[in-house]
This record gives sequence, C-alpha cells and structure tokens, in this order.
Amino acid sequence: MTHKTGLPVVAVLGNPNSGKSSLFNYLTGMRQDVSNFPGVTVDKKNASMVLPSGKSIQIIDFPGTYSVFPNSAEEKLVINTITNPSDPNFPDAVLYVADVTQLDRHLLFATQIRDLGFPMVLILNMVDIAETSGIKINQEVLENYLGCKVILTSVRTEKGMNEIMPALDIMLANNMRPDHTLYQLSDKENTVAAAVAAMLETTNLYRAKLIAHHVEWLSYLSPTQKDAIIKINKAEDFNDIRYQVLETMNRFGHHSPIVNKTTAKCPTSGKTWTDKIDNWITHKIWGPIIFFTIMLIVFQSIYSWAELPMEWIEQGFAMAGSFLNDHLQDSWWSDLLINGVLAGLGGVLVFVPQITILFLLIALLEESGYMSRVVYMFDSIMQHLGMNGRSMVSLISSGACAIPAIMATRTISNQKERLITILVSPLISCSARLPVYAVLIGFVVPDVKIWNVINLQGLAFMGLYLLGIIGVIVSSLFFKTILKSESTSYLMIELPNYKPPIWKNVFLLVKEKVLSFIIGAGKIILLISMILWFLASYGPGEKMQQSVVSAEKYSIENGLNDDEKSHLIASYKLESSYIGHLGKFIEPAIKPLGFDWKIGIALLTSFAAREVFVGTMATIYSVGNDSDEMTIRQKMTAEMRPGTNIKIYNPASALSLLVFYVFAMQCMSTLAITRKETNTWKWSIVQFSYMGILAYLGAFTVYHLLS
Repeated sequence: MTHKTGLPVVAVLGNPNSGKSSLFNYLTGMRQDVSNFPGVTVDKKNASMVLPSGKSIQIIDFPGTYSVFPNSAEEKLVINTITNPSDPNFPDAVLYVADVTQLDRHLLFATQIRDLGFPMVLILNMVDIAETSGIKINQEVLENYLGCKVILTSVRTEKGMNEIMPALDIMLANNMRPDHTLYQLSDKENTVAAAVAAMLETTNLYRAKLIAHHVEWLSYLSPTQKDAIIKINKAEDFNDIRYQVLETMNRFGHHSPIVNKTTAKCPTSGKTWTDKIDNWITHKIWGPIIFFTIMLIVFQSIYSWAELPMEWIEQGFAMAGSFLNDHLQDSWWSDLLINGVLAGLGGVLVFVPQITILFLLIALLEESGYMSRVVYMFDSIMQHLGMNGRSMVSLISSGACAIPAIMATRTISNQKERLITILVSPLISCSARLPVYAVLIGFVVPDVKIWNVINLQGLAFMGLYLLGIIGVIVSSLFFKTILKSESTSYLMIELPNYKPPIWKNVFLLVKEKVLSFIIGAGKIILLISMILWFLASYGPGEKMQQSVVSAEKYSIENGLNDDEKSHLIASYKLESSYIGHLGKFIEPAIKPLGFDWKIGIALLTSFAAREVFVGTMATIYSVGNDSDEMTIRQKMTAEMRPGTNIKIYNPASALSLLVFYVFAMQCMSTLAITRKETNTWKWSIVQFSYMGILAYLGAFTVYHLLS
C-alpha cells in the first residue's frame, strides 16, 4: 500500500501528550505540509523524507488516540484509516510514540496497533524527565514482549533521535511484521472475526474483530457489507461494549507486569515538584487567579511588544503608497494598486506582530503542560454551564481562531455538551478581531500606563475578551436550559509533567499559524479590496461627474484652498459611487448604533472575515482621501460627520463598534464549519441569529449610554 504520492506511508501514532507531534516536528522540520484528511476537516501534517538507504517515504502525523475503541470523531478517523487497507493514508509501518513516564496507559494502543499487523518501531519519549524522576529503563524487556525495536528518546535533549530513521529503514526493508498476536481472541470473538474476515477477504482476525465492533460508523464499508456484519453480530450475540471492556482489561493485565520490569522507579520521599506546583496551579481559588493573571500578562504583551513593529509596518505601507503615487502615471491600474490592493493588504498586515505574539504565548503555555491543568481546573465550572473541561480547550483555542476550536469539540463525547461548546466558542475574541480592537481602542482609551507598568489600552484589550467570556456564560446557560440530554459526560485527561518548551516546535507552530493568517486572510482581502476599489471609484450614470461639479461649486462659494477642494471632491465622489449608494441604503438600520454608511460597508464586507474590516476602511479612506502619507488610523481620526465638528470615531461610537465586533458572528468560514460539524444548517442559523441580536442590542445600549 502506498500513499497517493506513490511513496510508502509511515504513520506517527500515540496517545495525546506523548510527544508525538514534537517528534514529528523534529523529524520533518520545515518540510512538513498541512492539509486535511480526505473528506473531513481534520488537520493532517505530512512530509516526504529520504531514509539513510536513499528510499523515500511519506510520514503522517495522526491525531492523538487512546485506543482502537474511540471516544471522539478524531479517534474514529484514525481507526477508520488503520483498519482500511484501501485508504490512501493506510500505513505501511508505524512509529509509535509513548511517554515513558506514563507507559502503562500508553501501551494499550501500542499493543492494539501491533496486533493489527503493522511493522512498528516503539519510541519511548521523555527519557530526560524519567531520569530526573529516578526511573530506570530496561528496554530489552519491552522489545522481547512486543517483538519490535524500542528506542529511548528525548526530543528536548535530542537523545536517541539519530536512531529512529535507520531503525525505520531496516524495518521497511525487511517488512518486519509481528509473527504472533498479544491478545488472544475468545471463542465468540474468534467466531465473529473469522466470519467477517472471510467476507472481507482479510487474514488479520483482530482487524476483522474491530470491524465487527465498529460496523455502524466505518465509512468504507458498503451498505451490503454492513448489513451482513450486523447479521453475524446478532447471530453470535456479540455484545460490543462487554467485549471492548474484556479486551482492555486483558491487555492491561498482560502488559502491566512488563511495564513494571521495564521502568523501575527508585524510591523517593514526598511529592514531586510537579505535584507541588499543581497544588497551586489547580487550586480552586488560587488556580483561577493565576490563570487570569497569566491572561493579563498575555494581553499586555500583545499590546506593548507589538507597538513598535506595527508602527514600522504602518509607516512603511504609507511611504510605499506615497512613493508609488509620485512615480506611477495617473491611471486606473495605478489607482487600483495604491488605493485598492496596497491599502487593503497594509491595513491587515500591520497586525501580524500582534498575532505572532498571541500565537507565541499560547504555544508556550501548551508546550509547558499548563493548558492541560486549565482544562482540569475549569471542568466543574464548565459542567455548571452545560459543558465539560474539554470545552475549555475549544474556548481557549477560540482565542486564535474559532474554526479549529469548533473542530476540537470532537473530543467531547456528550452531544449536548459538544453542541453548546460549538455554539458559544465564537464569542471568545479570536485573532481576526485583533486588528479591529487595535484600531478602535485608541479612540476610547488613552495610551497611558498605570504605575508605568500596566498599559491602560492593554487592560481595555483584556476587557473586551472578558466581555466575550461573559457572553459565553450567559449563552451557555441559556442553551443548557433549552437543550435536553439523557446523559452526562466525565472528564478523562492526562496531566503531563511540566517541561521547558521545545523551541523548534514553538517556532513551527507560530510560523504555521501566522502564514495561515497571512495567506488565508490575504486572499480574501485582496479580492474584496479590488471589488471595493471598483465600487468606490465608479458610480451609476452621471452621478460621479455631477458630484465633482457640486464640489467645485461649493469650493468656490466657500473659498476653499486647493487641498481642501481636492479632499472635498474625493469625499463627494465616494458618496456618489456604487459603494456610497449601498452604504446610504443600509445607514438607517445602523445609525442608532452610532455608525455611518462607511462603517456599514465595512460591516458587510467583514462577514467574509472579521479582519477584512480594517482592510475595507483602509480602501474606502484611501479612495476618499487624497493624502497617501496618512495612516489608516490617522485618516479615521480626522473623519467628521458631514456639516458638523463631531468626529465619527468618538468614544461612544468606537466603543459601540467594539461591542458589536465582540458579539457579532462575522465569519462565513465559522458558519460553514458549524454546519459541517453539526451536519445541518439549523445550528449555523441559530448561531448567526443569536450572536447578531447580542451584537445589535449591546452596541445600541453602549452608544446611547455614552452619548
């Protein structure tokens, strides 16, 4: 079996928190590609590599999995792949990664993979932590039990990493498949497996048994095959759950003594330093205080550290626009380039420093093992809100993007808890809102520091996130009341040891996320900026020409100088353009919120993606403003309501707009992923509607209270 690239497939498998992805990142580095598994929106990291013998392979990092009896959609994907030889991602060999300090639990899935007949190299990771904890490792005992090569590694210290590729090379060259199974099927399991194996023409009885277990949801089985297997199960009274439990207990019973011989721990006195830290980190009072203190530091850092590079980027785009305006001939294409493409992209790329810092700090928290403690700590609170501790993973992930956050709900087995988490996750402010917040906060909060340390605008930043959290609490309580469920779920999570971050992993994660933001948002912004430029540069009939005549007449009557006259003509032409007409049409609906027609255009375009708001404003104000040296924030600051000395962006209107963006569902991709995950448009419509109502009412209330 080969991958669609024509290369042999090597799967990297293991439990969550085993260091599996860290090892994959170490082996593949910058060569990895991120895509989706066929037919599903689950990230697939893969890379082509060359073994020491010169043989090329495709290596794939699969989602973390606890056993072949899955409890989440991602685990089901793994089982669906490794039991189907026709799948393009079906492995020819397996690199199984296990945390040596948690070997008893991690060996369950390893022994199941071994019984599926895959050639396997077992990687015992985190030996540096084991040695620090006084654990002595005898890998020969484990090698004899599993019948495969066992390598001791530490991705952090790079111990044993140079042994992996040669071992994989030898295993593939010799097709080193196991010659015996570790789990002996009972008579009934054997009867069912034999019947299924004969029907599917497979020789691996354990694979046939798993197919009998999971016949209802395995996607590669035809309806006829499913019906036949279900009949076999009924004829033999094959009780699915009971035999899963029996197999799991049997495996633990057999490999636990092997683990005791493999990892002998030297006697120690008292608690480990990890336990001592956890007493504070997960404390019911101090834990949340520590968490919110860390979040405050994160938001202060986002605002403070990014200020200087943002100014450089912003000034750079302003200077580039001015340079091109001076050196390019006056034509439609130069106007499109300067006031459309350059203005739109510049309005978003200026926020790359903030997004980079956000992803960097979150990656450090994940790498250290702190995020697992957050899940554990907030489980009881989440239960009161109709969710569970795993929902916290999605809510925290939403700080980067709601799309992977909603996909992460697949680890939640209870359908009601999963649905509530999907519906409320987009209320957590994502990185796409950062550009909007960064532009508008300056109109509401002065740039001053408390005690020369705490930036007041950074506090406002955190306040917007807290407002989103309040929205999550209120909304989840509402959905908990109206949605019914017959069962509750229980949290099972492994708390890994605290460990210093692996900087290569952090760098790769930040690079992947930032490039995804730049490329993903850039394509949308480029297209919308070009459309906006056209709509803002042209108008129906002779309206544009008439607007120029009116502006010139007004300039003469009021004695305006050349600069004032030029600015007035640009403003009149913008109002007479196609986009001006559209903005004026929707203005009555948004005027009660303190918004004008230009903001209305940005609200419409940002439904494609929230960050488009800033690109839209940059394009509109570039077309409607003759000064190319002013930054977008300077242009917005100077904007006045027609015929008055009242600024469009005053504290009341700016805060109203901020509140609107905290609550509004302005992301088509998020709505699409909600539909994908719930398999119906019903919940996408519910999500869009309730968030829209919250946004409008919140903005209306804030504007009228402040004004």
